[in-house]
Amino acid sequence: MKLQEVPDLSPGPREAVVKVKACGLNHLDLFVREGKLPIPIPLPHILGSEMAGEVLAVGPEVEGFAEGDRVAVLSRIGCGSCEFCKTEKANLCLDSHSLGIDLPGGYAEQVAVPASNLLPLPEGVSYVNAGGASLSALTAWHMLVGRAKIRPGEVVLILAAGSGIGSAAVQIAKALGAEVIATAGGEQKSEKAKALGADEVIDHRAKDIAKEARRLTDRRGVDVVFEHIGADTFGKSLEALSRNGRLVICGAHTGSRVEIDLWRLFAKQISIIGSYYGTRKELQEVLIMMAVGQLRTVVHETYPLSGAAEAQRLMEARGQFGKLILTPN
Repeated sequence: MKLQEVPDLSPGPREAVVKVKACGLNHLDLFVREGKLPIPIPLPHILGSEMAGEVLAVGPEVEGFAEGDRVAVLSRIGCGSCEFCKTEKANLCLDSHSLGIDLPGGYAEQVAVPASNLLPLPEGVSYVNAGGASLSALTAWHMLVGRAKIRPGEVVLILAAGSGIGSAAVQIAKALGAEVIATAGGEQKSEKAKALGADEVIDHRAKDIAKEARRLTDRRGVDVVFEHIGADTFGKSLEALSRNGRLVICGAHTGSRVEIDLWRLFAKQISIIGSYYGTRKELQEVLIMMAVGQLRTVVHETYPLSGAAEAQRLMEARGQFGKLILTPN
């Protein structure tokens, strides 16, 4: 990774050029940099799939946005014509592209994006708040609300509350009336997870996640597991579930191949639910939650563009609680 000057951008007919004010880092950025995604990455490449900023210019066919507007950016760009795009589920588009993956992203002062991928920022929602939420908090919302459909009073086990997505999930689950058991690594992160709203916290460095979850629920188990780690935790996540429990998963940082005890799966009527990104409507709901004070981006530290490599090193070491944010402007 290196910092360099590139030409200023001009919008296409239906595009906007956005001055990036805040860009959230995600483990996805590491996968792209390390070549771990099963798609070709054009080089040289600009990372960054989570951002907010100010509209600099719009193309001649753009309606509804103008220079100076404060916006959040949906990084996944659908084709606009497949069955999923037509039903407002562009996160499942058959021919999509993504800023920061196969298109230039937000580790930059400017980004070009279809105007249809912009959302106005509500009054009171800062660039940093939105720039650290348009991927991680959106994904957490889609997992808990769109896919697992959590209900008030249910017990939700949220893995890695110190991550960007985990810290968002704790807040969302609490706002929706769930009882939250979170996991975190070490005493300091555990205390921060409790301060964020978790009812109980399991130190996953010292305790067995499944055994502790069952102990905390009088052996019943939890209704929902919020899983985004992968092979290292998947088995324990299944063990932690109650009968009729749901495991919702969006990531596989520690590996994508797992073994499943089919007897436990059907005898306990467990549901395993895949979840991917989120929709425009769901990001609107996330921004509304931020506007009314029910959700915030937990920011560990902000960096200038020149600090992107340092920030990625900290993320690789899992040294942060919450989000790392680049502030290019």
